[in-house]
Amino acid sequence: MSGLILGAEFPVIQGGMGVGISLSSLAGHVAKEGGVGIISTAQIGFREPDFYEQPLKANLRAIGKELARARELANGGMLGFNIMVATKNYKEYVKEAVRCGTDVIISGAGLPVSLPEYVREAETEMQLVERHTLLAPIVSSEKSASVICKLWDRKYKTVPDFVVIEGPLAGGHLGFSLETLHELGADTDNVPKSFQADMYEREIRNICTLVRDYAKKYQKEIPVILAGGIYDRADVLHARTLGVDGVQVATRFVTTEECDAPQSYKDAYIRAKKEDIVITKSPVGMPGRAIRNAFLEQVQREGRIAIEHCYQCLEKCDRASIPYCITKALVNAANGDLEHALLFCGSNAYRAEKMETVAEVMADLRVN
Repeated sequence: MSGLILGAEFPVIQGGMGVGISLSSLAGHVAKEGGVGIISTAQIGFREPDFYEQPLKANLRAIGKELARARELANGGMLGFNIMVATKNYKEYVKEAVRCGTDVIISGAGLPVSLPEYVREAETEMQLVERHTLLAPIVSSEKSASVICKLWDRKYKTVPDFVVIEGPLAGGHLGFSLETLHELGADTDNVPKSFQADMYEREIRNICTLVRDYAKKYQKEIPVILAGGIYDRADVLHARTLGVDGVQVATRFVTTEECDAPQSYKDAYIRAKKEDIVITKSPVGMPGRAIRNAFLEQVQREGRIAIEHCYQCLEKCDRASIPYCITKALVNAANGDLEHALLFCGSNAYRAEKMETVAEVMADLRVN
């Protein structure tokens, strides 16, 4: 696969943001502008009438609805889903995305070791002769990239169609321990000054080398996409010097007119200062980056917020020990209840100063 199949010589992928932040509107408009629009499946059906009682059914139904709406906007552009490995019933989400005709599945928050198997099952059930869905794991280290490539090669006789490297400056769930974030200087309230870029850039180059070895073995191109901390054209140009084939951008798209988030969510980004962006412990079991607000202060002060209902979101979730219900906190954010919400963001969220359009953001990021 060449970079051109991803939409451009040096493609821009819009990162998946859940719950309800990157749905059909944002993804469809990004695809229309020549990028790859990504819908997050994380509790995607939170507005369905039966979501409270039957979240899985609501979510699976919403996958088709959101993709269809995005297709109407995309003018033939490329669309896909971000599906977290940590999701309860992960296999069903993958298969439903394939049934609905997604172009791409990007998968992280865990290692997507069985992703090819689930996609093949769905495509066999659909009686497809050839695989049509492009598959991309999200990795954060050479070790995780090696595990995925080696396992897919050995077990499925395949390799990723492209690989997303998500670095420590990304938003939401991070594939790093708190110790590693500290070592890289990516856990402070002044990340732009403290981040040890050289240390992680060596990791990026190592991943690129590893992936290209597998590309050579399979006699195909496997684009490497860099995510985390990509905000403007200067960041894109720097990413290019590291040997990657494209970028994935999420935070910059939040403050666009077309983003599916409520205006109050977007305003929180515009108001945020560097010191408001913090690392927090997520119930998923990973560190996460978010905007400090009344909700996070309550969690820090009280240690735990009572859980009233289980939305069946995570494969591994101990209701007795987690600090709060992440579904409830993220649904509150998507509904504009910011006082009781988890506001995930990337390290550059403080750079948002005004509302933009997707077309304006894409024009800034495109370097062809």
